[in-house]
Amino acid sequence: MGLLDKVLAPQVATAEAREDEPQLVPYPGEEALIAQASPKRRAEFITARQCARAALAKLRIPAQPILRGPTREPLWPKGIVGTLTHTAGFRGAAVAHSLVMRSVGVDAEPHLPLPDGVLGQVALPEEKAWLDSRPDEELHWDRLLFCAKEATYKAWFPLTGRWLGFEDARISFEEAPADGADRRGTFHVQLLVPGQALKGPPLAAFDGQWAVSEGFIVTGIAHGW
Repeated sequence: MGLLDKVLAPQVATAEAREDEPQLVPYPGEEALIAQASPKRRAEFITARQCARAALAKLRIPAQPILRGPTREPLWPKGIVGTLTHTAGFRGAAVAHSLVMRSVGVDAEPHLPLPDGVLGQVALPEEKAWLDSRPDEELHWDRLLFCAKEATYKAWFPLTGRWLGFEDARISFEEAPADGADRRGTFHVQLLVPGQALKGPPLAAFDGQWAVSEGFIVTGIAHGW
């Protein structure tokens, strides 16, 4: 089981990679998207999209370029919802049929504390108070909060076409019983701004899952109809 599979519903297809292949070449049609990118950014882009095509193949979707929208969002084949993530040592993609899932959002982060000064930009006062009440040297809850908010944005934007700031969502966490060396649980997202969607019912909340495993934090939202 991959890391993303631990935080997503079984109806969501995933693929992931831990390193970039040498001599990376972009898929036909994607070179223009990274023509001016740094070598690091090119590698992230190419590997993440390789993961996307591998995940799409599990849904029997033919290989094709994954282009980019006006706000740099990935453009998925018709009838598909999906999401990408990349961080040092991890690239991943998750996709589902749009008749099954309304949206999907994932994020992966190293299991390390947030850099100084970042938590104040991410956490609402009540979230910060909750974090202060949970000193836990073995789980970096601050980074988990950041990771969950990133997954929230990725689930939100395709449905609304609008920005969602860190201050626009309040997140609460629950932890499940230990699963071997992993720590896992769920999170609930209360949206604090109007959730009018481009189509379908308005959004009020998301529910997701989180896991800490193999040195990474992963968060996933599979939002159904």
